Parts: sequence; C-alpha cells; structure tokens
Amino acid sequence: MTRAHRNINIAAVVLPFAAFLAAIPMLWNELVGWTDLALLAVLYFLTAVGITVGFHRLLTHRAFATYKGIEYLFAALGSMAVEGPVIGWVTDHRRHHAHADEEGDPHSPHVGHGEGVLGALRGLWHAHLGWLVRDHPTAEGAEKYAPDLLEDRGMRIISGLFPLLVALGLALPFALGWLITGELVGALTALVWAGLIRVFMVHHVTFSINSICHFFGRRRFETDDESTNVFWLAIPTLGESWHHNHHAFPRSATHGLRWWEVDVGGLVIRAMRRVGLAWNVVRITPERQRARLAAAPSGERPTAPA
Repeated sequence: MTRAHRNINIAAVVLPFAAFLAAIPMLWNELVGWTDLALLAVLYFLTAVGITVGFHRLLTHRAFATYKGIEYLFAALGSMAVEGPVIGWVTDHRRHHAHADEEGDPHSPHVGHGEGVLGALRGLWHAHLGWLVRDHPTAEGAEKYAPDLLEDRGMRIISGLFPLLVALGLALPFALGWLITGELVGALTALVWAGLIRVFMVHHVTFSINSICHFFGRRRFETDDESTNVFWLAIPTLGESWHHNHHAFPRSATHGLRWWEVDVGGLVIRAMRRVGLAWNVVRITPERQRARLAAAPSGERPTAPA
C-alpha cells in the first residue's frame, strides 16, 4: 500500500467521523430538518444498495445477472459509499473468501493478533478499521482476484473515476438541499447529514460485517471460517449481517435463508427479477440447506450471545 493510498483511506474514515461528532451539537440545537433526514435516508439506501447488491452480490459473487448499464449504475452508487474503487473492493472481498479467517485474509479478527482479551480487541480493531491502513498480507491483486472486471472497459473507467464519484456523492445532497430549501444553510446541513454523516453510517455498518460478524453471533452451518449471523444488524446492513449464511453459500443472491431473516438486499434482487431486470438469480433451496445441515449433526449452535 502506497503512502498516498494509506492517507486517502485515513481521510475517508476520519472526515465523516469528524462530521458525525460535529453533528451532535447540531442535533442538540435542532440545526437539522426533515429535508436533511429524508435525504440521509434516501442516499443511505441507494449507496448501501450499491455496496451490498452491486459491489458484493453482483460484481463479487455473480449471484445474479443484469444489463451492463445496471451493473455500471450499481458500481457508481457503491463508489459513492466511499469504500474504495470498485475493482479494489471486489479484489479485497474475493481475497477474503479465498483465505477466510486464515493467513492471507485482509481483515480477519482472528489471525495474528495475540491471545486473550487484548488480542481479541486488537483483532476487532484490525477487522473494523485497522486493515485499511496496513499492507495486504498477500501480494496478489486484481489480476488474480478480479480479472473479469479488469477486462471490462466500462468497469475500469468507473474504478478510475472513483474520486469524481466521491465528489458527486457529496455534491448531490448539497445541490438537493439548496434546491429544496432555497437557502445556503439548507444546502450545507444536507451536505453534513446526507453527505458526510451518511458516509460515516454506511462505513461502520459495512465494517461491522468484517469485525462483529466474524466474532459475535450464531452459526448454523459447518464452515471453515468464524463467520456468524447477527440479527440486530440485519436491517441497517440490508441483510449482509446474515454473514454466516453467506459464507456457507457465497453465491446465494439472498443471505436471509429463513422467512424471518430480513434481507432487504435480497428483496431488491427479487423485485428486479420480477420486472425483468435480473435473471440467473442463484437461490438456495430448503433441500440444499437441509443437506448442508446434515453434515453438522450439532445443528444450530451459538458461538456467542447475538
């Protein structure tokens, strides 16, 4: 990792966090309106869908197919979440699955952090944020893990336009705030809430999959990693916190495999399929789930309180 790359990662994490701290007195003094909160909700949903449905289920795991233009739209929306260029994101996540919770996993909380409480805390810190400013433990990059995206000229362009898309993701709430309220103050508060705070929220909800969902929660299937399902993160993560289900069936378009496992990302893909915007949707049947469970006679077993 170059120094410039490391500094960009630090800035991308620190600046939204600073905005979050600054927003606390704004909220206390009621310097926030329904326009700000509505824009925050809409842009949170769109950029989080860009990550979970676009970067993750579509581009990383090819859990469904869609038109090339929609692939590019998802890639642009995910880029506005400020988690790195699309090709780098997919590379890191495919590397994670190739070495899950083993040497070579870029963000495992379980490898090389020591024993006891301090080791656990170091591991959780590394999985949540620390890995963003450290060199990757394996040298292989996109040429090995994401050759399909490297061969796609449009995806290379979107990946290269990452700084511009980040700026667009911040300019959009500013412009909408000004358009709706007609005031500079309205534009600035929209920038803070629907721009920077939205990035802060999407960041830490996503990062919690790397940390919390590999440390606390429940396990249902037999897997070679430490992934867990964490029910209370299901709604903010749009279903990504059924992470153990995902590691058991990585190509599944739906991560919530039981009726009560809320999975908004899976519902988005289902809606796309119904209107003809998605096809070849990978579905894990109940029979396949039962066959996987039969390989683990202990059945569902808790690893820690969820």
